[in-house]
Amino acid sequence: MNPSGRHRIIELDETVSTNADAMRLALQGEPLPLWVSARRQTGGRGRAGRGWQSDDGNLQASLAFLCAGSMIVAQELALLAGVAAIDAIRGIKPLASDVGLRLKWPNDILIGNAKAGGILVESTTARGEPGFLAVIGIGLNVATCPSGLGRAATSLAQNGLVTTPRAMLDEVADQLERWLAVWDAGRGFSHVREAWLSRAGTIGEAISVHTSSGRRTGTYRGLSPSGALLADFDGCLETITAGDVNLAANDNRGGRPGSV
Repeated sequence: MNPSGRHRIIELDETVSTNADAMRLALQGEPLPLWVSARRQTGGRGRAGRGWQSDDGNLQASLAFLCAGSMIVAQELALLAGVAAIDAIRGIKPLASDVGLRLKWPNDILIGNAKAGGILVESTTARGEPGFLAVIGIGLNVATCPSGLGRAATSLAQNGLVTTPRAMLDEVADQLERWLAVWDAGRGFSHVREAWLSRAGTIGEAISVHTSSGRRTGTYRGLSPSGALLADFDGCLETITAGDVNLAANDNRGGRPGSV
């Protein structure tokens, strides 16, 4: 448990998935909110069922909590968690913004154009209480990052942001608590959206979007009021609710080939 008493944290040496553990414990009736963290995670997951490599020295942790709002607002939590993660890194290292720390829609934490972390949100009404149960999983490459996996990845340490997974978790937990209060079960999402935009890329940045209908190239135009991606394709502004976004630039600023 968290020695400070600020947050209820179950710390494991190794697990398959902190998200799965947090969801299971919550459904078994554990008091919430509850954090589950692990030194090593053997079956970590990203969006769309992708694997997430989780090594000792990095942060892999999940928060389970009950939300009194409608299940439809669960989609906003990935953006909220990204804002909290950026603020947590800056809280640990005030000069973090100097290394190009930023967000990419919908759930990536970047340094330059290299991925330093990601977010996985899962939700259910299976607990049978009003509202819904949500689990927010956050993975951050604190000390190391995988290599040779086909996409740029980096770690905090590679960019001079040296800390420990535990110190990072304490800061992330504090920032998530703060931003969940601002969000207020979706009623304050406009504030979260504004915060996300201020921590993301520049309007007009060249991007490519991979959707079920194929790859399209255009420019980033911000977020819709609901948090969907806005992109300009050949002069036509479109709203993207699902897809993978790649940045056209290749400035990895401290990153190296890899994928997380």
